[in-house]
Amino acid sequence: MEDNRLEQENKMGVMPVNRLLVTMSLPMVISMLVQALYNVVDSIFVAMINENALTAVSLAFPIQNLFIAVGSGVGVGINALLSRALGQKDQGRVNGVAIQGLFLILLCYGLFLIFSLTGVHLFMTSQTNIEEIISYGDIYLRICCMFSFGLFFQLTFEKLLQATGRTFYTMITQGMGAILNIILDPILIFGLLGLPRMGVAGAAAATVLGQIAAAVLALLFNLKKNPDIHFSLKGFRPERKVISSILYIGIPSILMMAISSVMTFGLNKILIAFSSTAVAVFGVYFKLQSFIFMPVFGLNNGMVPIVAYNYGARKEERIHKTIRYSVYYAVGIMLLGVVLFQLAPGPLLQLFSASEHMMSIGIPALRIISIHFVLAGFSIIASSVCQALGMSVYSLIVSLVRQLIVLLPAAWLLSLSGNVNAVWWAFPIAELASVIMCILFLRRTLGRIKKEM
Repeated sequence: MEDNRLEQENKMGVMPVNRLLVTMSLPMVISMLVQALYNVVDSIFVAMINENALTAVSLAFPIQNLFIAVGSGVGVGINALLSRALGQKDQGRVNGVAIQGLFLILLCYGLFLIFSLTGVHLFMTSQTNIEEIISYGDIYLRICCMFSFGLFFQLTFEKLLQATGRTFYTMITQGMGAILNIILDPILIFGLLGLPRMGVAGAAAATVLGQIAAAVLALLFNLKKNPDIHFSLKGFRPERKVISSILYIGIPSILMMAISSVMTFGLNKILIAFSSTAVAVFGVYFKLQSFIFMPVFGLNNGMVPIVAYNYGARKEERIHKTIRYSVYYAVGIMLLGVVLFQLAPGPLLQLFSASEHMMSIGIPALRIISIHFVLAGFSIIASSVCQALGMSVYSLIVSLVRQLIVLLPAAWLLSLSGNVNAVWWAFPIAELASVIMCILFLRRTLGRIKKEM
C-alpha cells in the first residue's frame, strides 16, 4: 500500500513527460468534451422554446460565467498550493490548504446567494427592454444563482483530485453531471414522464441538479479514493495566511474570467443594438466554441499540476518539456476547430433551430471568429504556465488587454460601420495582441525560474 501511494505521489516528477501529460489530461479532455456536449444540447432544447428564450440565456451568460470564474479561480489557487506542498512532501500543509479552500468557497457561494435575491432583475433590465426576454432571464438566472453551491463544491472537490494526480475521477464526476443535465433537460423543459412543463426554469433546474449530483460524487471520491488529503474540521479556524495564498494565486484567474463576463456583457450591448438575433448568434457561438476550447482547458488542467509540482521539486527540464508538448497539443486541437467552423457553419447553426435571419448573421460570424483559434491555443497554455509558476499577474494583464482594452473598443468601432458582420473581426484583432504579450511574458517567467534553479 505504501509503495503504491509513493508511486502515485511521485509520478509527476518521474514519469516520462509526454505520457504523464496525456495520462493527466486525457480524462479531463474527455470530461470537458462531455461538458461541452451538455452546453450545446442545453441551448438546443432552449432554442426549441423560441428565439427569445435562447437570447435570454445568452444575456444571462455573463453572470453564469462569473460564478464559474470564482469557483475555478479559487480552485486554481488550491490546486497550485496543493501541488507544491505535495512536491515538497508537506502533508500538514496539504490538509490545511484543502480545508481552508472549502471554507473560502462557501463564503463565495454566499455572495451569489445574495445576488440571486437582489440583483438578477436589475441585471436583465440593464441589457434589454423586451419583456419576454427579461422574464425568461429572471427565472433562469435566479435558479442558477440560488443553487450554485453545487457548482462551487463540484469545482473545488475536482481541483483536489486534479492536484493529487487523480484526474480519472474528475472525468467521471464531470461526465456524470453533464449526462444527468442532458437527460433532465427535455424532461423538465417540456414536461415529459408526467412532470409539469417548466420551460426555461426546467433548463435551469436540470443544470443545478446535475451540478449538485457531481459535487456529491466528487466529495465521495475524495473521501474514498484520495489518501493524500485528510479532511478534518477538528479545531478548525480560518487561517488568513493560507486563504491569502489561495487568493493571491486564484484572484488573477478569477479576474481573467470576470473580465470575460464584462466583455460578454459589453458585446451583448453592442450586438443588441443591431437585433436580439445577433445576441442569440453570439450565445450560440459560445456554446459551439466550447467543443474546441474545452479540450484545451482539459489539457491545461492536466498541465498545471505537472508544472507546479516540478517547480516545487526544482526539475526545470521537465517544466520545459511539459510546456512544449502542451503547446503542440493545444494548437493541434485548435486547428481542427478552425476547419470545422470554416467548412460547416450552416449545419452547426441549424442545430439551434436557426431562422434565415439568424443564419445570415451566424455563418459569417463563425467563420470570422474562428480565425483566432490557433493563436488562442498558445495564449491559453502560456498564461497558465505563468500562473503555475507564480506569475499570475501576467495572465491578468494579457486578459485585460485582450478583452477590455482591445476587443471591446475594436468591436464598438467596427459596429459604427452599421454592418454586424464587421463586429466579429474584433476577435482575431484582440487575439493577435494577446499572443504577442504571451510570448514576452512566458520568456520572462521562464528566465526567472532558471535563475532560481
